[in-house]
Amino acid sequence: MKDLRQTVLLCSKRCRVASGIRQFRPTAISARLGRERIRCMYQPTGVRTSPKLLIPDRMKAWVLGDPDQLALREKPVPVPARAEVLVRIDAVAICATDLEIIHTGSPASIQGGLPFNKDFTPGHEYMGTVAALGPDVDEFEIGERVSVEIHAGCGRCKRCRQGMYTSCLNYGKPEKGHRANGFTTDGGFAEYAVNHINTLARVPDTMSDAEATLVVTAGTSMYGLTELGGLVAGESVVVIGPGPIGLLAVAVAKALGASPVILTGTRNRRLAIGKELGADRVININDEDAVEIVKQLTGGIGADYVVECAGNETTINQAIHMTNRGGKICLAAFPHDPVTMDIAHLVKNNIYAYGIRGEGRSATRRAMALMAEQRFDATKIHTHTFPLADLPTALRYARERVDNAIKVVVTNPKASSIASAAAE
Repeated sequence: MKDLRQTVLLCSKRCRVASGIRQFRPTAISARLGRERIRCMYQPTGVRTSPKLLIPDRMKAWVLGDPDQLALREKPVPVPARAEVLVRIDAVAICATDLEIIHTGSPASIQGGLPFNKDFTPGHEYMGTVAALGPDVDEFEIGERVSVEIHAGCGRCKRCRQGMYTSCLNYGKPEKGHRANGFTTDGGFAEYAVNHINTLARVPDTMSDAEATLVVTAGTSMYGLTELGGLVAGESVVVIGPGPIGLLAVAVAKALGASPVILTGTRNRRLAIGKELGADRVININDEDAVEIVKQLTGGIGADYVVECAGNETTINQAIHMTNRGGKICLAAFPHDPVTMDIAHLVKNNIYAYGIRGEGRSATRRAMALMAEQRFDATKIHTHTFPLADLPTALRYARERVDNAIKVVVTNPKASSIASAAAE
């Protein structure tokens, strides 16, 4: 370790001499702690770095080949532009949408088509450390821990100016300024990624890396409740589907004062976690009539709000029939096939239905505020952790729900090891 520090200092000195400047800025290394050579090569023009956070010129990243084929490759470390930062990824959670993108492709084109065989890196629920600042960025400092949200709208279209950047009319057009990391631009199954400053939320020192990756999930749940009206205190809320978003929807609704909060599903183990996160009543729809139970619990009129997180025909119609007149439904899941809905009941009862995408309207920051104050324990849905090098195993656990997996987190131990070496 001493030899490594001496080599870093030597590299720093040589860079200062070669560049003719006093401040050491290009501070990249490529190291395997003890044996690999140190190189000083990350020198993008206008990008601010620090000798306290070493950056290699190349990084390890998982890229898509054919469908369901991922390979660990080397890529250049990306360069942040104006209003962007370089994030060293310390941890990333696996989302069901990641599995779909790896299997069927992104919802938007990558370099003019599907992401397969285009050096595309998926993954979007990540957190990390600010490693470098793009030109004129002073909103964040190098070394700050941050969690991210997926979408950075173009900022120029009608929807973005309304604050609806997850519905950006230039979706999938990076040349227009749109980014959706892990969807339309490279994501988090790598050592570094570029993020717009508007997508970052600071992580408190009291929060672990793994917990910080769950802010995106909580933010999606928060966004759903925001679109339903936001003021849920004292209102009845039903959450359908105890997946990650559904479970944290229970937690967020309870933290915002909703009462009663009811969770429905088919897996008793997950329903039990829902109880721990604040559900006043859980319903296994294999054993009880969810619509009938909800009406009994709400004085016969039905729920004020329903957040539908299962995404199938049966549960969508349950949502319609358990909502009271003038109530609201949030459709937070993506059905894989067209569904037949009881539209007549929806219309006759003046029920409103909202579709959401992602974690819009800065919902991640509000979710972070609740998590930072420990209003609920999001780590209850974190079940497994794997290193970045073992991503295929992590994906298998998430896809097949091995060992009752709910949220699987992948970490980058190499990043923390290099950081520790530089600090000593």
